[in-house]
Order: sequence, then structure tokens, then C-alpha cells
Amino acid sequence: MKTVDVIIPTYHPGHKFKETLRMLRRQSYPIRRIILINTEESLFDPALLEADSDSAVQSALPEISVTHISAKDFDHGASRNLGMQKSDAEYCLSMTDDAIPADERMLEMLVSVLEKDPMAGAAYARQLATDESSLDEQYSRKFNYPEHSRRKTMEDLPALGIKTFFESNVCCLYRKAVFDRLGGFINHTIFNEDMIYCHAMLTAGYASVYCAEACVYHAHNYSGLQQLHRNFDLGISQADHPEVFSGIRAEGEGLKMVKGCIGWLCKSGKGWYIPAYIYKTGMKYLGFRLGKAYRKLPAGLVRRLTMNKNYFV
Repeated sequence: MKTVDVIIPTYHPGHKFKETLRMLRRQSYPIRRIILINTEESLFDPALLEADSDSAVQSALPEISVTHISAKDFDHGASRNLGMQKSDAEYCLSMTDDAIPADERMLEMLVSVLEKDPMAGAAYARQLATDESSLDEQYSRKFNYPEHSRRKTMEDLPALGIKTFFESNVCCLYRKAVFDRLGGFINHTIFNEDMIYCHAMLTAGYASVYCAEACVYHAHNYSGLQQLHRNFDLGISQADHPEVFSGIRAEGEGLKMVKGCIGWLCKSGKGWYIPAYIYKTGMKYLGFRLGKAYRKLPAGLVRRLTMNKNYFV
């Protein structure tokens, strides 16, 4: 049986994180350690780490360690690398603090992928919407995380385009030896550290596997303005990494999702949501295009639009 550590960056974690820990403790496949990289110690409640009596199904509960960093030191890539460096496990599960395993076999399903496929460098889970999810997010979860698993290599690039490198570390199990060999996540990035790593992994000849049998609940309800900021940073990440994204149009996938979502809303009797969806979609596209062209924008405007001001320090 392989050793597994879980790496989770946290920031002001709350009730979702408490549930995440409860479900991690209930996993059928044993977890050795849970390594938390927490931003701002003053916003972290140690009581969240206390185990409930019904969650202790493993013979030994995983050890939990917490490393506190300041907000100015947080980076999507470097902070996760810090957690990875603290692990010598054979497999490392990268998660976010608001992703909740849907059942006790989530980790078991991901491990089985890496066990059966020696060329699989990583396996990522299906993300399910919840009642908290907006209607557009409910559809995007179905669009990006279908019911059937898929193995991806560089040979799939002509057919899949940018989705070839889609490998969300909201819940993704990495083969640690491969991760270390490839240098891990890029240390300074505003967004998309998981896709950038996936590109390097596939370029090195490994495969990325989407495991639809491993599920987590992961929900948001972003406003149009929040979508603009989020997609502004997404555009920046693509502009800053032409070695990954140059020549691969992302808009085609986006247009396919927009058409699909409008059709789904009509068929579901929820056409009343279409104007709000079009507004949100417009804000996403505007943010993305501005982000792609951020070098041409005034520095003050860039700092107002980004969600990650420390990226520009």
C-alpha cells in the first residue's frame, strides 16, 4: 500500500474546511499526513482540526501539520510546492480548503488510477455542484467534469485543444517522484499552476487521467464582477506562459459551453436566468481579454482588476 499525504493551502477556513477534514478522515484508503499551508495565522481557528467522533474510521487518524505564511508570501504555485516539499509520500493529494470528498472512496479511486497506469503522472477528481452553486456553475460542472473518465496525453492536443492540459488541483493526486523530477509547480504564477504543470508532465511523456468515479463537492456563486476579476487573472496567466497557451485558442471551448448552457437553461424551464448568464459571460470574456492584454494597460488599472496584487510586487 502506497503512502499518501494531503496538501491543502488554507485561507480563513470555515465550516467547509471542517467538513473536508471530516471526510478525509473517513477515507477507505489511509492518509498518513495532512499538510496545511495557511495564509495569515490570525485567521486560522485551531479548533477546526479537532476530529469528530464519527469521523475516526481509520485505525490511526492522519497527523495534521500547519505551516503559517503571510499574505504577501502566498503564491498559487510556491505555496503548494512548500507543502509538497514537506512530504516524502509516494502519492500527494492536492486539494483546496473548500473541496469536500463526496464519499469515503474518493481517494481510493484516485489511487487505483495511478496503481493501474504506471505512465499516469496525476489523476484528478470530478467536481460536483451543490445547492450553493449558481445555475451557470451547475452547468459548467457538467461541461468540465462529465460522467465518463478520460486519459489524456499530448496526442490528444489536436482534438481537445486547451482542455488537454486541464487538470484541476482542487482535488488531484500526484505521483510524487514524477512531480519532483519535473520541478513541481511553477513557483511564481498568478493562476493556472495546475495546467502549466500538466503541460510539462504531458510533454515529458506522462498521462493525465480524469477519474469520474472520484468526486468532490466544490461550489461557488460568483457575481459578474467577481468573474471579471477571476478571468482577468486567467488571461494574465495565459499571456505570461506562451510556452503553454500560445497557438491554442481558449475561446472555442468557452463558446461551446455558452451555447450548451443556454440550451440547458431553456430545456430546464429556467430561461429567465439567460439575461443574467449573458451578463456574467460578458464579464468573464471582458476580464479574460483585458488580462491577455494587461501589459498594455496602466499599472493602476491592472492592480484594480487583479485578485492577486502581490503578483506584481
